[in-house]
Amino acid sequence: MADTGWTRRDTLGGAALFALVVGLPVAAVRMSDAAADVTDRQRRILRVAAQTVIPRTATPGAGDIGAHDFVILALAHGLDGTRAPTAGAALPATVARHLRSDGTLDYLDWLEWQLDARAHGDFLAAATARRQAALGAIDAEAFAESDRDAPESPWKKLKALILTAYYTSETGGSRELQYELVPSKWEPDLPFVPGSRAWSSDWTAVEFS
Repeated sequence: MADTGWTRRDTLGGAALFALVVGLPVAAVRMSDAAADVTDRQRRILRVAAQTVIPRTATPGAGDIGAHDFVILALAHGLDGTRAPTAGAALPATVARHLRSDGTLDYLDWLEWQLDARAHGDFLAAATARRQAALGAIDAEAFAESDRDAPESPWKKLKALILTAYYTSETGGSRELQYELVPSKWEPDLPFVPGSRAWSSDWTAVEFS
């Protein structure tokens, strides 16, 4: 691979996080499956996308903590139905063109094509503002409520996996959110002040499957 920045250590870190989330031993996570269809460029694009979704603030961003490697592994193992065959007839051409021979969607091929198209060239070479605008347009379309009958955008699954990776990591679960291993007692009414962080025990927005 041309990009020597993607090391075995990086991928093993993503494997450890993935195994923790889905309850598998790290040895059971098939590393070769994850790398088989993913180019170095797609990995870099996914890292930028993850960092744009959750940028660095007082805590590291999603790209900083390796959320993109978790997503690569999650896609390889079909987390959240991402390896299920898709009904091609119901898909727009912009999605159908990225189907594999077995009918499953190549999410990272789709994301690469979409971001390059919306950045009017090489997404990775574009200025930060153009990158953000390209991803922002995809996000706005994916979560628009104007056409509820339209096929679901692949970006919804990708974004959900990025959020899962981040908020089940040490950084997201105990630094971005507040974490207390053994709560002392039930407090039904606590004061809230601006800047208070949510509790990691309350983050129940994701169903693992």
